[in-house]
Amino acid sequence: MMKRLLPHPALTVTLILVWVLLSNELSVGGVVLGVIVGVVIPIITGPFWPDRPRLSFGPSHGFYILLVLWDIVTASIQVAGVVLFRRNKDIRSHWLVVPLELTSPEAITTLAGTISMTPGTVSCDVSSCGRVLLVHALDTGDPEGEVARIKSRYEARLMRIFL
Repeated sequence: MMKRLLPHPALTVTLILVWVLLSNELSVGGVVLGVIVGVVIPIITGPFWPDRPRLSFGPSHGFYILLVLWDIVTASIQVAGVVLFRRNKDIRSHWLVVPLELTSPEAITTLAGTISMTPGTVSCDVSSCGRVLLVHALDTGDPEGEVARIKSRYEARLMRIFL
């Protein structure tokens, strides 16, 4: 019975939290509506997720979120410096080919979203086999180092989160 009511408990909790945050006030009605949305959407979309992702819950989630927030702040400052103080011909943009060890579509989507949220980089495409991610970097002098940084900083952590 509980499995039918909450087919994706993590999604339910996430939807409730997002609903309450988007409503921008904490009220009983807002929370009740958030619970309704959080329960109904996973039930409706459940048939489209036959193999739900396996996640390890723990401090690794919080550390990953803090890491991404820190990287967004520092990258914003770096991109502002590039935009304000460099001439166009001095910007060293590169296409990066990131080989993936992640296999879960949800994990790959999380990695691509993380890269795109960080200013100065954007994930552009995933290969049809799902083993390579194409990323554009606004300014990097070391493309191989940037690929290694993405793999060690984000992908390795996501491999621990998505089992």
